[in-house]
Amino acid sequence: MAAEVETVAARPHNGWIAGGLAGLLVLCLVSMTVGKYGAGPFAVFDVVKTALVGGKADPILQTVLFNVRLPRVAAGLCVGAALAAAGATYQGIFRNPLVSPDILGVSAGASLGAVTAIFLSLPVAAIQLFAFAGGLLAVAAVYLVGLAVRNRDPALTLVLAGIAIGALVGAGISLVKILADPYDQLPAITYWLLGSLTAVTRFDVLSILPALVIGIVPLALFRWRMNLMTLGEDEAQSMGIDTGRMRLVLIAGATLVTAASVSVTGTIGWIGLVIPHIARMLVGPDFRRLLPASMMLGGAYLLVVDMLARSLAMIEIPLGILTAVVGAPFFLWLLASGRRGWQ
Repeated sequence: MAAEVETVAARPHNGWIAGGLAGLLVLCLVSMTVGKYGAGPFAVFDVVKTALVGGKADPILQTVLFNVRLPRVAAGLCVGAALAAAGATYQGIFRNPLVSPDILGVSAGASLGAVTAIFLSLPVAAIQLFAFAGGLLAVAAVYLVGLAVRNRDPALTLVLAGIAIGALVGAGISLVKILADPYDQLPAITYWLLGSLTAVTRFDVLSILPALVIGIVPLALFRWRMNLMTLGEDEAQSMGIDTGRMRLVLIAGATLVTAASVSVTGTIGWIGLVIPHIARMLVGPDFRRLLPASMMLGGAYLLVVDMLARSLAMIEIPLGILTAVVGAPFFLWLLASGRRGWQ
């Protein structure tokens, strides 16, 4: 039955995808020009042309672009796209417009792992590893609790378990902050929890790419099944979907990309909540269109926020502050409007 549904389903139009990718490319070039070291679009173009065909270029500008801004732009694209894809997936699985990647405790678990590594004065690579492992362990705990609770709606059980585990992990973060050195470790912990792309390097981007690819692939391959999952447990099963196994695969993919993203940039909230809704308004609820639209909008949104973080003040503003300025009013609007027009 599921195969028949896939056969008769209309194939999404791809014209807007090409337009979106072209817009992302332009936004990336603009982002490369923003920073304390002045670099106009023509100067950036000259450096890129020199790197491709050879010639002379300003060595300082070349270092700034390729060692600082290019990794930052790449990380912004990857992390924004990953968080938006995870948010769209979670909202579809749980059939709840107010769900975000934080709901299963992945962000809280990653934060606890990172602040623990900072408290132990471990190197940056270890901080990222601890954050990645913490996010996966938190979601594993949530899923085990969900398996232990029977005779209840599985989606609702996972949400409630995620809230409980997230609160418990949040208490652990507070404990570490209390025990941390107030002059050295506590400022580092606080800044990490606010999220930033400041210290991202090429190694950081390359280190999370495998996890991002592994996580996004099942979301892309099963995106048509995601449409059936949004109908509800009984309806999806009647269409031939193994809802338990499919839910596990989709949650694992969304969790993997979220944990990988948070491990490098810190906690950047609201993207997974806000962006899927904007994408849904633009392309509709069909997950075959919704997933790529969310990813492109998420990458573009984080690039814009990062440019504002670099240019609004003399010091760089943490990304978590700016995303909250947009996300909090949007969340209040969702509470006021309820579920109208969501499905």
